[in-house]
Amino acid sequence: MSKPKLYYFNGRGKLESIRWLLAAAGVEFDEVFLETRKQYEQLLKDGFLLFEQVPMVEVDGMKLVQTNAILNYFAAKYNLLGKDIHERALIDMYSEGAKDLMIFLMKHPFLSAAEKDNNLTQMETKAKTRYFPAFEKQSINQQTGYMVGNQLTLADLQVLEVILMLEEKFPLILTDFPQLKKFKEKISKLPRIQKFLQPGSPRKPPPDDHYVKIVKEVLQF
Repeated sequence: MSKPKLYYFNGRGKLESIRWLLAAAGVEFDEVFLETRKQYEQLLKDGFLLFEQVPMVEVDGMKLVQTNAILNYFAAKYNLLGKDIHERALIDMYSEGAKDLMIFLMKHPFLSAAEKDNNLTQMETKAKTRYFPAFEKQSINQQTGYMVGNQLTLADLQVLEVILMLEEKFPLILTDFPQLKKFKEKISKLPRIQKFLQPGSPRKPPPDDHYVKIVKEVLQF
């Protein structure tokens, strides 16, 4: 069986959660990094980008676009969506909450200096007063140590991903959330996750000026 092929920039962005999921499932994948406008236009010409957006993933004879569609496909394929529709609803709920926070983080490098200060304030405030309290409460209610049910799910991956992203900017952000600290330690120590968090893995570093420049040149904005 051929490996999934991921088309995106050489950076985090919307594709990073897909990298996390595949790593957690133990699935190797190839990546095609967009570095020029010509590459992007060729994908458009070939009809591969249904909504003229990336990421795009080639897998199982399909060319999938839209991040949530890709995540849900892989999560279903690798048993990361819980045991029933009740768990699936909770997984979706906590995953979507994590994605709300990720939006602040993903757009941050593209903002002006003045906008960045406001964005940082908003993301820290919303994390501490809205999202982390909800995640903390769920962690307290779950004796298993997972966000939902008794096994790893997409919700665990999304919540851990956003926690680690926020800690890069606010190292003490979990100070008032002891259950989330325990959650972070548990999920981070799962062998496949631990491997993904090590240097040399497909995990991408925080976006820098070069990443921003390439994205703007390719997408022309």
